[in-house]
Amino acid sequence: MPQKKKFELLEHESIEECLERMKKEGYSPVRRIEKPIFKEKGKKGEPQYFRQSIIFEGIKK
Repeated sequence: MPQKKKFELLEHESIEECLERMKKEGYSPVRRIEKPIFKEKGKKGEPQYFRQSIIFEGIKK
């Protein structure tokens, strides 16, 4: 069974840099996950879109 590890795209990092970081650690990407991140705004705590979180799942080569 291959080892899996998740790599989250850092705030000031490009996708290419994240994939290179995975490669240096000996992982190969098999899945990309995107999730929206919301923050509460106003007195009522209404959710407002903040940014997109990108996570790559990799398996050990």
